[in-house]
This record gives sequence, C-alpha cells and structure tokens, in this order.
Amino acid sequence: MPHHPGHFHPLHAPVLPQRKEECLVPVPELITSSLPEDQELAAPQFSYLPKILNGGLAGVIGVSCVFPIDLVKTRLQNQRIVEGKAQYDGIFDCARKTWAAGGGSSLAKFRSLYAGSSVNILLITPEKAIKLVVNDFFRHKLKKPCEKELSVWRGMAAGGLAGLCQIVITTPMELLKIQMQDAGRTAVAGQPRLSATQLTMNIIRQYGVTGLYKGLSSTLARDVTFSVLYFPLFAYLNSLGPRKKDGSGGAVFWVSYVAGLVSGATACFAVTPFDVIKTRMQTINVGAHGVRYKNPVDALL
Repeated sequence: MPHHPGHFHPLHAPVLPQRKEECLVPVPELITSSLPEDQELAAPQFSYLPKILNGGLAGVIGVSCVFPIDLVKTRLQNQRIVEGKAQYDGIFDCARKTWAAGGGSSLAKFRSLYAGSSVNILLITPEKAIKLVVNDFFRHKLKKPCEKELSVWRGMAAGGLAGLCQIVITTPMELLKIQMQDAGRTAVAGQPRLSATQLTMNIIRQYGVTGLYKGLSSTLARDVTFSVLYFPLFAYLNSLGPRKKDGSGGAVFWVSYVAGLVSGATACFAVTPFDVIKTRMQTINVGAHGVRYKNPVDALL
C-alpha cells in the first residue's frame, strides 16, 4: 500500500530507545479515580513532632522503670577494691547495701535508689528525641526509591550518626548523673549532698563549660557503637513478624516489643566495656582508695 502524507504506516514508525525498567510506586487510590488537575501525588513526608514526642515519652518511662538498676550498675563499675576484696559482692549485695544506707525511713531508702534521676528525667527527652529523629531522618534519606528495606550498612550508618549527634546531650547528662549516683558510695559523714544545680555550677566554676564534657571520647565510643548495632538489628527483627491489619504495614505490638528487647540486650552487652570505661573516666570524686585515670586507654589497662 502506498504511503500517503498524513497517514501512519508501521514500517515508518520511529524506533524508540529501550528504557530501563522503572520502579512503579503503587497509588493507594484506584487508578481510575479522578484528581484535580493542579493536585499532584506527593512523596511520603518525614514527620518530626510525633517522633520527638514518642522518644521523649519513652525515655521518661524507661528512666523511671530502670533507674535503680542503673544506679547499682554505676556503683558496681566504680567500686573500689581494698586488700583484694571488692566493695560489693554483686548486684543484689550492692542493692541491699544501698537500701540499708539510704536513710531511716522506707521513703528515704526508696528515694536513695533514685539519686540523680532528676537530671535524667530532665535531659532524657531531648536526648532520646535527637537519637530517634536523627536515626529515622537518615534512614529516610538513605533509602533508595525502589528499596523495600534499608540495607544493613546504610542502616548502621544512620544509627551511627544518631549516636554521634546525641552525645551533645548525653555526655553532660551522664556526667551529672554519675556524680549523684556515686555520692552514696563515697559519702563522708556530715557532708551535705549537692543538688544537680549546685553540682553543675561547681563543675563550671572549676573546669569551665568543657568540664561538663569530661569523658566525651568514651561516651562517643559507647553511644555510636550501641546505635550502630541496635537500630539495624531492631529494624531487621521487627520486619520478620506479622503486620497490623489496619493496612499501615507496621508490626504488631509484641513483635516490636521482642525486637526491642533482643536488640537492646545485644547492643548493651557489646558496649558494656565502653560503658565501664566511660563511668570511671567521668567520676570526679573517686573516694578513698579510688584510682584516677588519664585517658580511656589508661582506664582500660
């Protein structure tokens, strides 16, 4: 058939270059649904406020529940050894002695288990908010368009950056908390205990603002390592369980709960040596028979 101008002939169709397979993002509405001409499909947005509120609330609840255990941990890490004998025989012995020395009433003894908790409760909200928001932000930014789950290495990078950012708050918070937790172990009869505000002002007067960042390198080693391990492991374990039926794609509660327990226990166990070094580096009043360390290597050896 002769070709006439203005008529399409298959033999004369232009050869289009082959395009690579593109990632098709599913639209939640039916394809046939109509949208206003000026309305475009927006990419998923990263929301800060819910993550800040969730992180702060979770941090306050966590501190309130486990602070007595943390106090016992600090005193065990800082305990002195006199004539070959440790000050405490273990966790329960330390808890028993702390309770016995807490005061005359049960209320005073109970309050002694929460010595230094005010600092944590005050600063835990910005600390956890920074950690969770930064981690989720970098996971959001590092995720590729067609990627269902973030790769392990990029997940570790996001977690490490979160740990790096949080030490701005964590280092002074831990420094003040440790002094107040350890005051009962090194207390001298008749010597009044300082409040968090008095302790802060004393440190600033004596060492300047940088004194609040004593033990920064060991805090950095602990928190970055913890976040590098915790966040990718949690994301992986959380992805293995059943999903909610509301269509959100999130894991059911018990899956996230177990994933958090396993990930937290694993990361805590891995960074305990860093935590011991950090505690000893940040202790200002070492007490009788105590040892002062020049740097983290000195504390390790």
